[in-house]
Amino acid sequence: MPSPSPGSSDADGLLAEQLLRLTRRLHRIQKLHLEPLGITPAQSRLLRTVAHYDNPPRMADLAQRLEVVPRAVTTLVDALEKSECVRRVPDPESRRVVRIELTDTGRATLRRLREARRSAAEDILAPLGREQRAELGELLTALVEGPEGH
Repeated sequence: MPSPSPGSSDADGLLAEQLLRLTRRLHRIQKLHLEPLGITPAQSRLLRTVAHYDNPPRMADLAQRLEVVPRAVTTLVDALEKSECVRRVPDPESRRVVRIELTDTGRATLRRLREARRSAAEDILAPLGREQRAELGELLTALVEGPEGH
């Protein structure tokens, strides 16, 4: 691995700070777009995760996928069940296992969430042209994937 050039650590520190500021801005904008739907970003993430499964997932599956403790999933499911977006259903093979299923209301909420996320993305990306957005997408993919083997 090449050694950093003098001064690059300052530039890298500035980049890291800019990424953190952008992340906070993105969260604020997304939250603003989600508020009218009466849903939190964490609830939105759980709904999207449940929707990715072919069959209703177990609570433990959701906790693992979301990288949170099971209690956090329980709290999110409780709130989403109260708003009738999901329901707990028994596992057909084990009475002790509970699975989480999207309701029709949950599917409709997901459609509205997709539109809210699209609007939030348009707000945040407004200063960039099409080519800049494509380049940013490639750069972010490289950062998300990280160096091979890590």
